[in-house]
Amino acid sequence: MTHRPTLGIALGSGSARGWSHIGVLRALTEAGIAPDFVAGCSMGAMVGAAFAAGRIEELEAWALSLDWKRVVGLVDVGLRGGVFKGDRLLNIYQGQFVECPFSELSVPFAAVATDLATGQEVWLREGKVSDAVRASCTVPGLFRPVLRDGRYLIDGSVVNPIPVSLCRAMGAQVVIAVDLGTHRARRFPLESPPASTVKSRRRGFFNILGSSPPPEVRPLPSITDTLLGAIDIMQERIAQARLVGEAPEVLLRPQLGQFGPFEYHRAALSIAAGREVVAQMLPAIQNALAA
Repeated sequence: MTHRPTLGIALGSGSARGWSHIGVLRALTEAGIAPDFVAGCSMGAMVGAAFAAGRIEELEAWALSLDWKRVVGLVDVGLRGGVFKGDRLLNIYQGQFVECPFSELSVPFAAVATDLATGQEVWLREGKVSDAVRASCTVPGLFRPVLRDGRYLIDGSVVNPIPVSLCRAMGAQVVIAVDLGTHRARRFPLESPPASTVKSRRRGFFNILGSSPPPEVRPLPSITDTLLGAIDIMQERIAQARLVGEAPEVLLRPQLGQFGPFEYHRAALSIAAGREVVAQMLPAIQNALAA
């Protein structure tokens, strides 16, 4: 009788793109592929913990119920340590999905965070799951650092956006990694000033020359856009560097196109992308488990 190798799934960071993890996990389960270990970073930690607690269907239903108004209602402004406090979202998450300690999870789970003082990668596997998830999701500058065991913790994506190494340490022989990196140029909305005579004449001048006018003047991105854009770039570079040295057996990259970091109300699209990438990569996953 043959036994398949132990399977770990590393769920990467990605803000609202992280709803794709729901589609990935649901599709794997429906295909009869159940991970033995789950490791998550940032949004990957939030979804991964709900899966490990047996609450992934409930999380999916809640995500699909979100519209833009409800997303805005989850925002609570902070005064110290970050733009937002994150208490409203955490209270909902803890109350409805994961309020147990790590020891009561049905699937072994771990989250990755970063020690703000030392830059050390921190693996969270004990205590309250919701506290670990909050630490792993604490985007620097946007949310207040989390004080845990005498040190301030921030988002794990600062050091390990796709925690393949954590899966290995937990005991996984085969690792499926989910990369939600943008892999594209970032676009900001163009300014749309009212039409003017000068503007019309300018366009006509270029038409006479048989060429196109230069692009419209772009407004300065907001502080949040700038911060999240910079973090996206950083995470992407770190993730690709670590994947070279810590390659998973299977790498899943859901195709989401232009998907904003705060577009949590577009869960249906994101979840569908997660399901689709599993369908496309299912033969590779099965081959990895049969090796």
